Amino acid sequence: AYNIHVNGVLHCRVRYSQLLGLHEQLRKEYGANVVPAFPPKKIFTLTPAEVEQRREQLEKYMQAVRQDPTLGGSETFNSFLRRAQQVSSGRWRRVARVACVRPGGSCCCAPQETQQIPTEEVLLEVLLSNGQKVKVTILTSDQTEDVLEAVASKLDLPDDLVGYFSLFLVRQTKDGAFSFVRKLQEFELPYVSVSSLHSSEFRIILRKSYWDSSYDDDVMEHRVGLNLLYAQTVSDIEHGWILVNKEQHRQLKSLQEKVSKKEFVRLAQTLKYYGYLKFDPCITDFPEKGCHVVVSAGNNELNFQVRLPNEQLKEGSFKVTRMRCWRVTSSVPMSNGPAGSSPGKAEVKLELAFEYLMSKDRLQWVTITSPQAIMLSICLQSMVDELMVKKSGGSIRKMFRRRVNGALRRSDSQQAVKSPPLLDSPDAAREPVAKLSSKLTSVSLRGISHSGSANDVGTNDFHGNYAFEGIGDEDL
Repeated sequence: AYNIHVNGVLHCRVRYSQLLGLHEQLRKEYGANVVPAFPPKKIFTLTPAEVEQRREQLEKYMQAVRQDPTLGGSETFNSFLRRAQQVSSGRWRRVARVACVRPGGSCCCAPQETQQIPTEEVLLEVLLSNGQKVKVTILTSDQTEDVLEAVASKLDLPDDLVGYFSLFLVRQTKDGAFSFVRKLQEFELPYVSVSSLHSSEFRIILRKSYWDSSYDDDVMEHRVGLNLLYAQTVSDIEHGWILVNKEQHRQLKSLQEKVSKKEFVRLAQTLKYYGYLKFDPCITDFPEKGCHVVVSAGNNELNFQVRLPNEQLKEGSFKVTRMRCWRVTSSVPMSNGPAGSSPGKAEVKLELAFEYLMSKDRLQWVTITSPQAIMLSICLQSMVDELMVKKSGGSIRKMFRRRVNGALRRSDSQQAVKSPPLLDSPDAAREPVAKLSSKLTSVSLRGISHSGSANDVGTNDFHGNYAFEGIGDEDL
């Protein structure tokens, strides 16, 4: 059996035969020339080396399918993941060595007996930023968009504003703040995702899912949108995500007392870190190895608040348009305990590394070691996607899925502007890189697979940044 992790969290467990069935269905629908190669069947029992080889091949296969705009967005692939999640959340017994699809490391629980979660009505709590609970009646089999629509309906949020918001899986800390785990994907079943974690610390929260504060104007046109944005802004200020001095605090308090919500948000937009997501303290190798850092994502950048080994504090930002590419790597220490012990307690080490244009003649890798590395990667990709939407003349207002004949379908405008997730060729002579080379004559733009990083990671582990291609001389 194989564990499939989504954004660092176990999503489902599947067998080779199930994945083979998925592959055959994709080939039937899209043709053999579109679907990547699948690890072949073996006549004899696999050796340990062959087991590991098959795991790696399946890992690359699943990543390649998911990252293909056609295959990854297909109903065949997404419904497979939804069904697998529903089945996998039953009972799991017997300890055995299995593999998993990155990211998320390895695990040692294999299914002997499964029990599919029945499709039935349940009550699901979704939090708002101010702690208010929105209770919606859904089916256990409802996917993310179904739940989002149910929450929007309960709040009377207009259809044309639904695309500005998303559901996030968060872990609530003791002080009431939220540590973001991941944005719920379209192939997930939110009820199953949160209930399978068996902890009241994990909750689902509704939060705006765009970065450009100019879109606030659209949201504030409607009373419910304004209330949601106002509640999120108040929460971010209370938890120290937005920096406020004494005078600004006095002005904000005055606006709160007058219930001037729109003016409150307008003032907050001028404050430092407005609209940023703040992550838990972690470790970085910039500017020195082993530095403690607090990373925030917003305004098309990652902001670093670094504590150097000499206790000196420094702050700096890395613009997403100057990141050539990035990758997430994970590893799990091997368990030395008895055969029956659970290595699920072994700590998964996650790293986000990005290659940054420090100056017009220097590219440098910067690494962040954090359990939230995958969420950071998601933030980077969504910033790039948003930039590409604006570049193409698209609209966030159109970026939500509509129900057609009972099925959810992505809007044409979003499909058209979605940026490719990968630099899928290690060839440095490919057109976008060649175009950059003519502009950055003193920079050696190596093939992606020859990054010079300490870890030898294949090409498909890299997320190519297509916003980087548009960098201008003024940006240097």
